[in-house]
Amino acid sequence: MAKGLRRNRNVKIVATLGPSSSTEDMVSRLFEEGVDVFRLNLSHGLQDEIKKRHEIIRKVENKFRRPICILADLQGPKLRCGDFKGKQAELVAGQTFVFDKEKTLGNYKRVYLPEFEVFKSLKKDSKVLVNDGKIKLVVKEVNENFVSTEVLVGGIISDKKGINVPDQILPLSALSKKDLSDLEFVCSLGIEWLGLSFVQRAKDIKEAKKIVRGRAAILSKIEKPSAVDAFNEILEETDAVMIARGDLGVELPIETLPPIQKRLVRQCRDSGKPVIVATQMMESMINSPVPTRAEVSDVAQAIYEGADAVMLSAESAVGNYPIEAVRTMNSIATEVEKEKTYRQLIESSRTPLKGDVSDAITVAAREVAETTNVKVICCFTETGTTASLTSRERPKVPIIALTPKITIARRLTLNWGLHCIVTEELERFKMAVVNAAKAARMYGFANNDDKIIVIAGVPFNVSGTTNILRVAPADEKKIFEGEST
Repeated sequence: MAKGLRRNRNVKIVATLGPSSSTEDMVSRLFEEGVDVFRLNLSHGLQDEIKKRHEIIRKVENKFRRPICILADLQGPKLRCGDFKGKQAELVAGQTFVFDKEKTLGNYKRVYLPEFEVFKSLKKDSKVLVNDGKIKLVVKEVNENFVSTEVLVGGIISDKKGINVPDQILPLSALSKKDLSDLEFVCSLGIEWLGLSFVQRAKDIKEAKKIVRGRAAILSKIEKPSAVDAFNEILEETDAVMIARGDLGVELPIETLPPIQKRLVRQCRDSGKPVIVATQMMESMINSPVPTRAEVSDVAQAIYEGADAVMLSAESAVGNYPIEAVRTMNSIATEVEKEKTYRQLIESSRTPLKGDVSDAITVAAREVAETTNVKVICCFTETGTTASLTSRERPKVPIIALTPKITIARRLTLNWGLHCIVTEELERFKMAVVNAAKAARMYGFANNDDKIIVIAGVPFNVSGTTNILRVAPADEKKIFEGEST
């Protein structure tokens, strides 16, 4: 890999692939501009299209000889209304509107609801939001055949518009029939992260894990008020989190989103689990080559909070300026992380680890790096835990994560600050130090006269054994000569 592809920032960039970004040339350009994780959105696109995008990502990975992470995002059990005569209807405040079981075209009085058996569990006075909250209704009557509502805020309702129920947990599995099919499909292709949409409780994650059987790590999307309420339990079960502010902003008062985002990012950081901030980060760049000032501030705020990654959705999937969107996001991240206030905020929001030897080693590595002239922390990791704990510490110096497993290297690409490298299986710690020194120089993190930190576990190839920290020269000749401290 060319030195020029080393990222000059710690926060990662996730980009969604779609019609605007599905050629090998475009994926290559997006990677070169700064994308670390590619998202395959299973809400859009047939499985054949998803497979082609997956193949292209792996070709680009081979081309640049650098692990690339893939996040497959399931559609989830999104409630949608049926179709209308003339494709749409207008609802007026004060009128009655009915959702029912009749599989006929709707009008301004009623519409078919495919998930009616779920919907009929609604209670009187429950709020119902349609079309991203633009239309607001309140439930007046529920029976076996229909749910009658009063329109509070009217507007145009059209075919298959999404329906949100913000103040009630619905009896929905986190995995629909489509999701189960898509899950098996993407796991057979080989992915690193599986995104669960519309998670409501920790039980949803447990059910998904049984089906996934370790073939991918679970990323829970927080987009329901019930998920915010149950976040402690969800965080305990999940492997990573996405703060998906689209539906969350529909179902909760919009002014509550910033404090919720701050709180959830902080909790994820404390736990050492990656967190992505997503949705409408640079929405105007779908049609404009430059973002608004507010969007720049939004991206910067997520970086200041210490999020592991920021995400592009429609901007890179269907927008007219996918390259410019990634380039701009990369520039914002690079500039923010150079600023003194960034380090102050990161360090003041760090919480102490109270754990085992592995925790202590990663804390010590960060403290040694901050009090000496060490250039980089190199951590050898079998399952990814050591690298994740090192990332959690948010050190001032770069982190190289070395692992013999390509699947782990790809997965860790999501974590803040990790530059992931696949190395051979090792049996002696001295060879680990040598490999770390070579990697640090090869990728431009250190020169011959510099010092590096190496952390690892002995015996090798056993998870959970991180027990050694060594400061060593970045020149392997000196290592063999026995020069180390």
